Amino acid sequence: MQHSRGGSPVTWITEPLEFAFFRHGLMVATLAGALCGLIGVYVTLRGMSYIGHGLSHAIFGGAAASALVGFNFYLGAGAWGMAAALAIGRVTRRRIIGSDAAIGVITTASFAFGIALLGLYGQVRKSIDAAIFGSVLGVTMADVWVVAGVTVAAALVVLAFYRKLLFTTFDPEVADVSGVNTARMDALLMLLLSVSILATMKVLGVVLIAAILVIPSVVARMLTNSFARMLWLSTAIGALCGFVGMVVSYHLDISSGATIVLVGAGLFTVVFAVTGPRGRSRAAGPAAPIGLAAPRPTV
Repeated sequence: MQHSRGGSPVTWITEPLEFAFFRHGLMVATLAGALCGLIGVYVTLRGMSYIGHGLSHAIFGGAAASALVGFNFYLGAGAWGMAAALAIGRVTRRRIIGSDAAIGVITTASFAFGIALLGLYGQVRKSIDAAIFGSVLGVTMADVWVVAGVTVAAALVVLAFYRKLLFTTFDPEVADVSGVNTARMDALLMLLLSVSILATMKVLGVVLIAAILVIPSVVARMLTNSFARMLWLSTAIGALCGFVGMVVSYHLDISSGATIVLVGAGLFTVVFAVTGPRGRSRAAGPAAPIGLAAPRPTV
């Protein structure tokens, strides 16, 4: 990548826009940040951070297998991710064994399978390196449309099932008794999570996706007590991290995924310090309906 020397802040932002690959990467990173920020609210409030981390590793196994057989990346890894997500959802609901242990078995086995394929087949390594670490150089206009489509679809799903998802998030037992199909809502959330991870994998990399799923929502949680505000604020923070992280990564010539996460971590540090005990108590507090009375869905 090019490195700028001096110039105004506006030039510092506009200079990399001369390159098509960077414009594509900037659009994808901004959309990916917004998408992860939106879905991350539910992930954080439901205590599913570990599931998000594990699912990103599980999908990597499907990505490696797709690269080996020459199958479409999104279809192959997506099918694999959905299978892993449904397995995780079933295990966590049945509570036959500790959910964290069960998730660890499913996701690490899938990730290990992907690593094994990397060692056995050289062509897999060439195709899948970007999925591990993220690479803006590999982003195409098709990837932009995929991430844009997933972002719009996720927003529409959240709007359509807003109250049911909210009720299931904060009081699943009462929601189930009140007529909400909590199993279906759990499966829907796992679907959104797996598709979001899949769509953002090429930019952020499998290792860093979990971080950008959590950081924007935690920052938003420290800033507001309203669930509705938390949703849009987390989405905006994720988009900001994606945009700023891409520009900074261009000028410093470092990994785009790592820079996006570091920008988010820096923002978290600032908000953590500024909001003081009140913000910290919000972030650490138990899940509860924030600024919205619990809905009473009909059967």
